Amino acid sequence: MPDTSEFLTGIRAGLVPTLSAAPFGVLFGAVAVAQGQSVAEAALMSLTLFAGASQLVGVELFGQRAAAWIIVASILAVNFRHVLYSAAITPIISRFSRVERVLAFFFLTDPQFAETLKREDSGTPATFAWYIGVALCFYTSWNVMTLIGATLGGFIDNPEALGLDVLLPIYFLSLVIGFRHRANYLPVVAASAIASVIAFVTIGSPWHVSVGAFAGILLAAALPPAPAGKAEKP
Repeated sequence: MPDTSEFLTGIRAGLVPTLSAAPFGVLFGAVAVAQGQSVAEAALMSLTLFAGASQLVGVELFGQRAAAWIIVASILAVNFRHVLYSAAITPIISRFSRVERVLAFFFLTDPQFAETLKREDSGTPATFAWYIGVALCFYTSWNVMTLIGATLGGFIDNPEALGLDVLLPIYFLSLVIGFRHRANYLPVVAASAIASVIAFVTIGSPWHVSVGAFAGILLAAALPPAPAGKAEKP
């Protein structure tokens, strides 16, 4: 049963990053309730959107009663990176059927993207069974943690005071470091980080996410690729 084996391998690959991201699900659930959502509404949002940081931005703006266009624009700014993710993994998911591609895009998250590229870089193709195994790890954990956070959130006056939000940048940093052996890694990361900080100071959050991404992309496109046979190795 090769598909079953691939599926179980995917689950195993997703366990560690899932545990790393789990506290953020608790934070989202707690913040959602603090911003006026019911437990059922917070759970439904995670089940249907499965969008991580964008969900947190959305509920905070809802809680502040921001204009609809500001909420939409802010979420688009945070989610712009998924356009890049989609383009990067297109050669991989082009091997999937049409229905499988739809599911693959729904489950496309930061850790899913990172694990998929790591799988391909290791020389082992990312099959759909493997992909969905990783995805279900994240999806199940995210929804369970959201429910826990939303249930307990009513007993927490200020969820942000717990400091769980610091786990998200730490987790993203670990994803970035995972690609450190790729060509032009340091200049691209440095350009993206500097542009993001400048944008954060000048135009604010969440636009710095997109600005930093654009800066990294532009530099990566301008730099020459690594010579054949001289790509950096782990």
